[in-house]
Amino acid sequence: MMGLRSTIRRLLLGALLGVAALSQAADLSTPEGLWQPLDSSGKPQGLIRIYQEQGVYFGRIEASSPSDDNAARCVKCTDERKDQPIIGMVLIRNMRQQGSGYEGGDILDPDTGRLYGCKFHLIDGGHNMIMRGFFGLSLLGRSQTWRRVDATH
Repeated sequence: MMGLRSTIRRLLLGALLGVAALSQAADLSTPEGLWQPLDSSGKPQGLIRIYQEQGVYFGRIEASSPSDDNAARCVKCTDERKDQPIIGMVLIRNMRQQGSGYEGGDILDPDTGRLYGCKFHLIDGGHNMIMRGFFGLSLLGRSQTWRRVDATH
């Protein structure tokens, strides 16, 4: 009888932990979460956390490995981010949902300090997104694939 109670307790605990894990899983219908930009060869380029504040989306640079240079600063930035730490910096600002995509904000290239217009949309059921940075018109820009990172990161 004691063995049955113990087994039931373990099953209940396992079910509760499973529900907790599911509740922490990424909501693939929104861009909120941790993303990894990929260069043109498919090589990962750091981590960006997309988050929402009052219906507007932002993206912040996150540490991606213990070897990241936490002292690196945006020396080429020309706005309020000048000389601010790159890790933790808000890279994407003021994106609003427009139909199935997100647009209306800007994205910063911390290597050059340049600001670009940007827009993005989810693909592959929310597992990936296409991020487009542009100067003036969307036609004058470049697109990059970003991969959603497992919610355990």
